[in-house]
Amino acid sequence: MQVRPEDLAFVARFVEELCGVVLDESKAYLVESRLGRLAQEHGCASYRELCERARRSGDALLRTQIIDAITTHETLFFRDQAPFDALQFKVLPELIDARTRARAPRRLRFWSAACSTGQEPYSIAMTLREMFPGNCPWEFFILATDISDAAIQQASRGWYAHHEIQRGMKPAMLAKYFVPKNGGYQVRDELRAMVAFRRRNLLEPFGDLGLFDVIFCRNVAIYFDAARRRDLFFRLAQQLVADGVLFVGSAESLLDLGPRFVPHNHCRATFYRPNMPAPRTNARAASGAAAAAVRR
Repeated sequence: MQVRPEDLAFVARFVEELCGVVLDESKAYLVESRLGRLAQEHGCASYRELCERARRSGDALLRTQIIDAITTHETLFFRDQAPFDALQFKVLPELIDARTRARAPRRLRFWSAACSTGQEPYSIAMTLREMFPGNCPWEFFILATDISDAAIQQASRGWYAHHEIQRGMKPAMLAKYFVPKNGGYQVRDELRAMVAFRRRNLLEPFGDLGLFDVIFCRNVAIYFDAARRRDLFFRLAQQLVADGVLFVGSAESLLDLGPRFVPHNHCRATFYRPNMPAPRTNARAASGAAAAAVRR
């Protein structure tokens, strides 16, 4: 079933209200490929009828089904690798050293926002275990959230098919942290115990989640408009401790958000410390780059 041009704007507004994903005229194919089967299942003659039914009836299940269908769940273990190297060899040693010198509690909190089916938070957990292979004197907590109920359910199970494991997983890590099960692989219980999965819409307030030392929010804001993107990253910054670190996608840059978001580079990865005073020279460079980006 094709989406009618006169219906696309209505569908796009409804989807943006639900989850922030912006669909323009070039995304008609996405509406058809993601919502076609759902429209047929509900006996809707058009995509507009499907969205009108979800809006008018307040059908929470239908709204959830639309969100699950339209949001992207494409991911893999240790995606882009560089952020996990930077986490292991730069960010974590600095955070641990700072906490030790301050005699603060030996506790670090991580948030994998838009975690999809769990590959990212489990990759973070494996990185932590690799740093402390024996008895760990530190307490680690990983919160993993996603807007999709289906994605959260799969992530919580911690079971992955063979083709999902092969994407990004090193054989040594597979042998150490997974067990064969039902033709696929199950995350070991000690690794699953490090991660708590919850449904969370990033458009909604998340001040109740507490403060984090490290936040991963990668490849989700690229689907937002400029205002929602800016709002998201400033709200994420509020959830970081003073020296907390924010990782975004490898193709994302936050230079346009001002000198508060000065990039730090290590292990071919870029991350941000939005709550720490930036070096003056870096701040000027970031401001100049942001101004240049605006002029372009």
